[in-house]
Amino acid sequence: MSQTTIIPHSQQPLVTRHYPSPADLDALIVAAHDAQKQWKTVSLDQRITLGRRFMEEFKSMADEIPRELTMQMGRPVSQNAGEVRGTLDRAAYMLDIAASALANVDQKDTDKPGFRRFIKREPLGVVLVIAPWNYPFLTMINSVLPAIVAGNSVIIKPSPQTPLSAERLAKAFNNAGLPPNVLQVVHLSPELTEQAVKNKKVSFVSFTGSVVGGQAVESAAVAADGFKGVALELGGKDPAYVREDADLDYTVPELVEGAFFNSGQSCCAIERIYVHEKVYDKFVEKYVPLVQEFNLGDPTDPSVNLGPVISLASAKRIRKQVADAVAAGAKALIQEDLFPVAKADSTYVVPQVLVNVDHSMEVMMEETFGPVIGIMKVSSDEEALKLMNDSPYGLTASIWTNAAANPKSEEAFHYLAGELETGTVFLNRCDYLDPALAWTGVKNSGRGISLSKYGYDQLTRAKSVHMKIKTG
Repeated sequence: MSQTTIIPHSQQPLVTRHYPSPADLDALIVAAHDAQKQWKTVSLDQRITLGRRFMEEFKSMADEIPRELTMQMGRPVSQNAGEVRGTLDRAAYMLDIAASALANVDQKDTDKPGFRRFIKREPLGVVLVIAPWNYPFLTMINSVLPAIVAGNSVIIKPSPQTPLSAERLAKAFNNAGLPPNVLQVVHLSPELTEQAVKNKKVSFVSFTGSVVGGQAVESAAVAADGFKGVALELGGKDPAYVREDADLDYTVPELVEGAFFNSGQSCCAIERIYVHEKVYDKFVEKYVPLVQEFNLGDPTDPSVNLGPVISLASAKRIRKQVADAVAAGAKALIQEDLFPVAKADSTYVVPQVLVNVDHSMEVMMEETFGPVIGIMKVSSDEEALKLMNDSPYGLTASIWTNAAANPKSEEAFHYLAGELETGTVFLNRCDYLDPALAWTGVKNSGRGISLSKYGYDQLTRAKSVHMKIKTG
């Protein structure tokens, strides 16, 4: 059996990859398990040094990656250098903190005479990383690099849409001198993925993808013999709230970018905006023209800044969500004839702004993962908070207010930040991951942590060492 990657904008085949047999998959996992036993004996300093060599190898590929990414997942080629930079930034930060994050925690201050006690971080073993297609390098580096630096071996199961990205990441690690089988890439069907999750020699699974996919991984892990760790980074329906004192000249362009970059195909893209009634009309008046300026077209053209969505099925689902909202009373503010390339049988979707929306509509409650935004008017912070929390998801939320000039606005932000049911709260920015901060979600956005020092905690286990030095 095999999988074929289809180029989103042309619907032509790009590459085909073959699946291993069930027996070959088991053998691959055994090889990863055996390699990890040796890799964990390599000193942390050496593992960090290898990580820095990986960065140099990856950086040397920077000119080749943008077009390759575009052909796999459709993001405009002009925007893909940012993923290379982001990958290197995250790798650099996680390497910089590795020594302190993985150091022994010595209890000298409370030791009694004749005793020594400390806590050390032990690698888990074999880590299975199930990666998505929308930001393949960024999502892989979040777990792959810290897992390897912590002394684990890693198996990457990439999305069928971005197999070349996983293979390129592995090539950079291998060129840096990583021993054989410490990092492997394997292309799997859903059935083989379930087999890998259940395998006793896989100690931990890091999954990024849909809620349905996360539920499948969780079920397979529960069905496995033993207690297997699982991290789930799932969907989002991330809200923004524009308070009455927000600087609209700054806020509006930021929220256009936050909603439509990568055609809205980001787990933390802005998908719904609540605007205080005092600035609502002016906000919408400024927002619509910026959306109309997008150049939607062939993503290999450097002048294009909005590309197709990932597949025909995705485009059909997004169009239906918009049509259902309009049928229920929403108003679409973007004329479709402004974007003639967005034909009904294509992967090009009109970047759409919807008003007169409410929470009875799927477009305001369920993940769109496309270039669509719904905007609602609110009368107060309390109403905005209630609506923002009225969601099965909880990944990020952003507040837009002039906190720098108004202490009461900063106070309001901190109150809202404390009450919002999300993993991350932004002030005057959105759709961004800071590697120094824990990336995590609540509710249907998943569980577990990547990035920051806590990302290393997830990929290791604590071992307590209790020494009685003197006897008698």
